[in-house]
Amino acid sequence: DKGTVEIPLAPGEKVTEGLDGLSKRLDEYFKMGCRFAKWRAVITIGKNIPTHTCLYANAHVLARYAAACQAASIVPMIEPEVLLDGEHSIERCEEVTEAALRATYAAIAAYNVFPEFLILKTSMVVSGKDNPRQAGPDEVAERTLRVLRRTVPAAQPGIVFLSGGQSDESATAHLSAMAASKNLPWPLTFSYSRALQNPALNTWRGQAGNVAAAQKAFHHRAHMNSLACQGKWRAVREKQPSSAFADIQDIVMNDDPANPLYHSYHFNTDWQRKVLDNSKTNNLFLKVTGGDNIATYGLSV
Repeated sequence: DKGTVEIPLAPGEKVTEGLDGLSKRLDEYFKMGCRFAKWRAVITIGKNIPTHTCLYANAHVLARYAAACQAASIVPMIEPEVLLDGEHSIERCEEVTEAALRATYAAIAAYNVFPEFLILKTSMVVSGKDNPRQAGPDEVAERTLRVLRRTVPAAQPGIVFLSGGQSDESATAHLSAMAASKNLPWPLTFSYSRALQNPALNTWRGQAGNVAAAQKAFHHRAHMNSLACQGKWRAVREKQPSSAFADIQDIVMNDDPANPLYHSYHFNTDWQRKVLDNSKTNNLFLKVTGGDNIATYGLSV
């Protein structure tokens, strides 16, 4: 996309631009090797907003973008983000998030987009950042999953969450509470920026001497979110080493094949060769024939 602009006659609301010439750009991106794309829309909760105008405009832009991507053999990621900013309650956030996703998937269907080749990047249903009552992980998980079950087709291959300004640990805790739920029709994972990068950036501070510690902080945060995707994160794990190995340089970006940990972090095993190393090959032929006075048949395998 090309960023957001104000919607005329809709104060405080925005729509994302970039549809003009998109098909041509996508063809060029595909030739350059691009296979995935993302388009972000922003929905603000405030007094008398979002309006139907805002929800409708962003839903149709997302759908038209997704259709153009699939026509160009690129997998679209749609991101209708309900912003965390404001004093709104979690109840209001749930209402708006459901309305935004309902509008989006109605447009997705109208533009003949295949949900089987679509990824949703969505915000969680949480209390507004300035609301004095901040909902806990269990409530966030319950409300978010309720909205997703009501709006997102089971045919869709996956859902990823944005952190949207949540604290690092809160984003992890909320994801883990959702992933621990049973019988979800789609896998859940994370697509965080600030909630993944902040600890590393705050540790690094531009100082060469802090690089190893910053790498360790990033590895720890990634490991915590990996556990969260499986519903296995616990707060006590935040105080534990994320690996049995203390030296971060042994586990991050290690390109020395002689290192005993090399193969744990470089997935270049020739599994086909390993599977066939101790195998036996047999050639079998089966032929079946039959029929009656009307017709005969023959089957060979």
